[in-house]
Amino acid sequence: MVTVIKESEEQVIDFLHELGFSGDSFESIWILISISGLIVGVTIGVLVIVWLERKISAGIQQRIGPEYAGPLGIIQSLADGIKLLLKEDIVPDRSDLWLFNIGPAVVVVPVFISHLVIPFGQHIILADLSIGVFFWIAISSIVPSGLLMAGYGSNNKYSFLGGMRAAAQSISYEIPLALCVLSISLLSDSLSLVDIVQTQSNYGFLGWNSRRQPIGFIAFFISPLAECERLPFDLPEAEEELVAGYQTEYSGIKFGLFYVGSYPNLLVSSLFVTVLHLGGWDFSIPFLPEPEQILSDWNLNSRFFDIFNTIIGIITTLAKSYSFLFVSIAARRTLPRVRIDQSLDLGWKFLLPIALGNLLLTASFQLLLLK
Repeated sequence: MVTVIKESEEQVIDFLHELGFSGDSFESIWILISISGLIVGVTIGVLVIVWLERKISAGIQQRIGPEYAGPLGIIQSLADGIKLLLKEDIVPDRSDLWLFNIGPAVVVVPVFISHLVIPFGQHIILADLSIGVFFWIAISSIVPSGLLMAGYGSNNKYSFLGGMRAAAQSISYEIPLALCVLSISLLSDSLSLVDIVQTQSNYGFLGWNSRRQPIGFIAFFISPLAECERLPFDLPEAEEELVAGYQTEYSGIKFGLFYVGSYPNLLVSSLFVTVLHLGGWDFSIPFLPEPEQILSDWNLNSRFFDIFNTIIGIITTLAKSYSFLFVSIAARRTLPRVRIDQSLDLGWKFLLPIALGNLLLTASFQLLLLK
C-alpha cells in the first residue's frame, strides 16, 4: 500500500508542477487536504454515532426512534445541528466572557487533534509519531480544563460544581488509563500505535492485548466511559443534581459544541480500545478465514491486492470500534447512575490499584524475559 500511496503522491506532484505550483505549495495543499478529510470523516462518524445511539436506545426501550428526517431518520442529527446553529447565543450577566467563550473550543479542538495519530490501516495514518499513544493522553488531558473554564466562567454555582466534578472525575480515571497504556507499551516495546498493532498481529487472535492483558483491558474499557461522561458516569451533568452541570448557561451552537466534543471523544476512545487491545486492522477473527487466504488462488496484481487489504483493514478497524460503541450505548440504557463518591472510589480505590498492579506484573515479566 505504501507503493500505491507514493505513486499517487508523485502523480499529484507532477500535476501541480504542470500547473505552476512549487514543492512547498504542494506540502501546504496536502496538509489542508488531510486535515479537511479528517474533519469531514470525524463529523460523519459522529453523525452515525448519534443516529445509532437513538436507534439502539429506541430498540432497547421498545420505541421507534427517529424515522422522518431522511431514510430511517438518518439525517436527524444534521437537522439538530442546523437547529442549534440558528438558535440565539445567550451570554449570562457578570460572567467571564473570555472563559465562557473559549471553554467550548478547548473541549472540541483536542478531541479532533487526537485523531491524527490513530492508524485506521497499516499505512492509513496522518501522523505516525513514535510517542503516539502518550500524545493522545497528553492532548485528551486538556479537555477537563475547558470544562472547568466553562463552569467557572458561567457565574453559576451549578455550572461551577459541574466543572469541578468533571475535572475530578477525569483526573480519577486518567491515571489508571495512562498506567494501562504504559503496560501495553512495555509489552509491545514501543510507544508507536502502528508498532503496537503489528506486535499483536504477529500472533493472530491470540496476540491481541485483550487476551494477553485481560485485567488491563477491563480497566482500560471502563476508564474511557468515565472520561467521556457516559452513563453510569455522567455525573458532571446529572440533571437531578446540577440542572445540566457546566453547560447550564450555554445555548445555541456553544451548547452543541459540548456534544460535538463528547461524541468524537467517544469515537476516539473506541478507536484506541481497538488499536491497543483488539488488534487494530488485524483481521485475525476466530472462525473467519484471512483475506489473503481467500484471494491466494486468484491471479490478482499486487496493486489491487494492496488496495483490497487496505479497505479490509479500515473496515475491520471501524467494525471493532463500533462494537465498543454498541456496548457503551447499551450500558447507557441499562445501568443506573452512580453517586459521585462511588464514581471517585471506583477510580481511586479499584481501578488505580488494579492498573498499577498490572503494570508491575508486566514490567516484572519483561525483565524476566530479558535475563
